[in-house]
Amino acid sequence: MGSNYLTSPLLLVINTLFDLYVLLVMLRFIFQMLRADFYNPISHFVVRATTPPLKPLRKIIPGIGGQDMAALVLCLLILMIKYFIIRAMGAGVIDIGNVLAPVAKASIGGLIIIGLADMVATFINIFLFAIIIQVILSWVNPGAYNPAISLINTVSRPVMRPIQRFIPPLGGLDLSPLFATLGLMVIKMLAIPPIIFLASKL
Repeated sequence: MGSNYLTSPLLLVINTLFDLYVLLVMLRFIFQMLRADFYNPISHFVVRATTPPLKPLRKIIPGIGGQDMAALVLCLLILMIKYFIIRAMGAGVIDIGNVLAPVAKASIGGLIIIGLADMVATFINIFLFAIIIQVILSWVNPGAYNPAISLINTVSRPVMRPIQRFIPPLGGLDLSPLFATLGLMVIKMLAIPPIIFLASKL
């Protein structure tokens, strides 16, 4: 068996665990930005899971305009640790928004830029999947309420509302989720490659 026999599954585990925690921290940032219900059980779990590493960071990183900048810095630090681990394991590139980012040869500045691209992709994906899940739930169980649906509506609303102003329902069919999803996918496709390209030049 080749050396990839154990390395590939281990890389999968590392990527998944680090990305899940980055997702939690980014969700906390978005929930705070959108003023989501703090007492919602899911948002309460996100807060409790991310508070320990955020507490010391907040002592040295102030918020800006009411936004939790310490959460963004924590995301970047977690991603940097992940990149160094992946690099130490001999992996050359990682996939960010279907774009290959060269972590093996990137400088520290390059890794920081790659981390920013990773954060942008995660940020967009949260809104993208919130809209997709909202559409699926509207088909499967319309009108139902639970804590997850409440948060999904809170996250998807800022993207959906402007589109709904220009694209009203046609014959009772709401096409705004389709346009919102396509718009977010296009933004991600346009935003991530230039950032990765910049990182490769540092």
